[in-house]
Amino acid sequence: MKLLRYGEESGEKWCILDHDGAIRTLDDALANITGDEMTLPWLEQLQRLDPEKLPLLKAEHRIGPCIPRPLNFVCIGLNYADHAAETGGKIPQEPIIFLKSLSAFCGPYDDIIIPPGAKKTDWEVELGVVIGAKASRVPEDTALEYVAGYAVVNDVSERSYQTERGGQWDKGKGCDRFGPVGPWLVTKDEVPDPQALRLFCEVDGKTMQDGTTANMIFGVKMLVSYVSQFITLYPGDIIATGTPAGVGMGRKPEPVYLHPGQTLRLGVEGLGEQRAITIGG
Repeated sequence: MKLLRYGEESGEKWCILDHDGAIRTLDDALANITGDEMTLPWLEQLQRLDPEKLPLLKAEHRIGPCIPRPLNFVCIGLNYADHAAETGGKIPQEPIIFLKSLSAFCGPYDDIIIPPGAKKTDWEVELGVVIGAKASRVPEDTALEYVAGYAVVNDVSERSYQTERGGQWDKGKGCDRFGPVGPWLVTKDEVPDPQALRLFCEVDGKTMQDGTTANMIFGVKMLVSYVSQFITLYPGDIIATGTPAGVGMGRKPEPVYLHPGQTLRLGVEGLGEQRAITIGG
């Protein structure tokens, strides 16, 4: 099942993608769905619906992030060996965890705002893991039981804030519109192996990143379990699992960064694509 959310910011409504790629509204169907939103039982009820019997979304609407604003937007740093190498970082012995500000959370087609004075705004295509059940100190062998599904994440980063303003990553990761999520929440039954997905990112049509989740240092099961040892995860929370090589700061012979007026296209195999324009803040 592929879920989307449409409408203006903070007022998005649920919809579903049918087998032909048409968007169907869930406005009426949700009246008969019980339980808390984003929980596994709630999603299981949605999966029993026949999309072909749901109303088509006829008018053109903004497609928002594929999940409601989460309680925790967790990110993993340096989780691909090739990315660690291109940035000069050491291979971590344990996952590097940081939290992305919820002010960064936005839709897959929303403009990316380059903050005033920013000179090193960068892209990072990532596999996002969406949580479907409360997870606290869960073992690795059952970690996927707490997963609702997967989504595309762009961990937009302002490198000068991240590395030149006191060494706190959060400064460069949490700016407004720095966390596009979606377009789809794809339930885990449609992703049999999250460690076998291609990721890509293009800037103005030029391929910058082309990797695979098979090259993660720490896989999805381990990450869900590991994060839950420190942070209690709740339904709707998301873990962005790191990015492969090809980010702007790692380009040779000179780094390449974003400026207003550029087009980003990025995606993860089976999870859809994001398209965004960069604008000045």
